Amino acid sequence: MEKAYKLEFAGEKTGSLYVNCCGCSKTEPLHSFGPALKPHYLIHYVLSGKGKLSIGETVYPLEAGYGFLITPEELAFYQSDEENPWTYVWVGFSGTSAEEYVKSIGLSVTHPVFKSDRSDELYQIVRDMMEHNTFGIADDLRRNGQLGIFLSIIAEGVPVTDKNESDRANIYVRKAVEFIQGNYCNPIKVTDVADYVCINRSYLYTLFQNSLGISPQQFLMTFRIAKATELLQLTTLSVESVALSCGYQDPIVFTKAFRQMKKMSPSAYRKDIAKGETRRNKEHLEQVEEFIDQINRIKN
Repeated sequence: MEKAYKLEFAGEKTGSLYVNCCGCSKTEPLHSFGPALKPHYLIHYVLSGKGKLSIGETVYPLEAGYGFLITPEELAFYQSDEENPWTYVWVGFSGTSAEEYVKSIGLSVTHPVFKSDRSDELYQIVRDMMEHNTFGIADDLRRNGQLGIFLSIIAEGVPVTDKNESDRANIYVRKAVEFIQGNYCNPIKVTDVADYVCINRSYLYTLFQNSLGISPQQFLMTFRIAKATELLQLTTLSVESVALSCGYQDPIVFTKAFRQMKKMSPSAYRKDIAKGETRRNKEHLEQVEEFIDQINRIKN
């Protein structure tokens, strides 16, 4: 038996990440669940007491401060201790990005256990989810926002040890590229990119050289100029507006960078476009397409 306070959020759900259920349980000795399947991701965090998790032939002893993941459609069994039964909170979640987030955190069927010393915060998050339990959009957004915080706290306590050096390098480059793609319109610098992926600038430089054959600074400039050529071709924005749209606060600096890459000024490039698709413009388009293909290969 167990004393459980739980909520199931019914109805059709769509989106990148959302809460299916949550709850808090104080179990009786040897209370168990399974072996059974769950249709969504499910994370338990032990507040007090002890128990065990079994997935396949592997048994994981657990105590306060530890948590575990159950993945969708994976048989799992868990049981509280006979002498010191556990109390835990749990959150079930799904979404198109759920699998990616779980993998990024470092949890999987083969590495389902994590440790966190922030039990009070995790408990308060689940309690807040349960207090905001209506089907209305306000509570729905709040629960899903709390889910993101819940996962972020867990991520801080999970060392990613199952990846080799090459895997980690690819992840850093991919995340750096994604950051640049999402922020090229802002006045970011390479140090901002390095800070985002949590490595120093010199190591980021080495990774980019090994993966792409160019420096992070060259990549950032190339991406911005590629976007600028699209705006010059497809819009009537002024050169100053194009510069600002691509992260250049100074139109003169933008023109210098554009000329360095395209061997002509932005204004001259636009005039060439207006005259028709010359051989030079075809070459520029091919360069942009080749660059985009290179980015896609890194992301895949």
